[in-house]
Amino acid sequence: MSTPKAYKRSPALANSTWYKGILTSKMAGASDNNREFDVSVIKMRRGTEPPPHVHSREDELFYILSGEMCVYVESEVFKLTAGEYMFLPRGKPHAFSITSDEGHWICFITPGGFFEAVGKMDVPALKMEVPSDADTATYANADLTETIKMFEQYGLRFLTADEIRAVMPQYPL
Repeated sequence: MSTPKAYKRSPALANSTWYKGILTSKMAGASDNNREFDVSVIKMRRGTEPPPHVHSREDELFYILSGEMCVYVESEVFKLTAGEYMFLPRGKPHAFSITSDEGHWICFITPGGFFEAVGKMDVPALKMEVPSDADTATYANADLTETIKMFEQYGLRFLTADEIRAVMPQYPL
């Protein structure tokens, strides 16, 4: 273990990537803090959300900067708007849907390391906007075979349609 150094970061092209139609700006990663946490600033459009899933290793926390979303955690539904915070404990199936045109939030994940999986599949952002190219691969239109394999290595599993119906009955399929 090394001693973490003080630093500051802002969302910028140098630390931002595009992944499945999502703009992610890395504020803190596992290598910055001995794998204690990841922090990213995320922007995405409605329709580019990941499928319902469960993390076996990490807790997630969202702080909404702008936009609106519904978060589904098992049989509960939480409606979030700017200025609100959401805690998603590990082991609890969850999903979210952006209900405004775009969502913008801070994502804190502990322990750190999960965004290393995303880092193996993303590309550098070309501008500080959500990609808008009609050919952009998103969770909705991409073949997720390799994504599923990568995330499984990091303790994340997408739910099957049967599991979603059983444990997240209010999630729109």
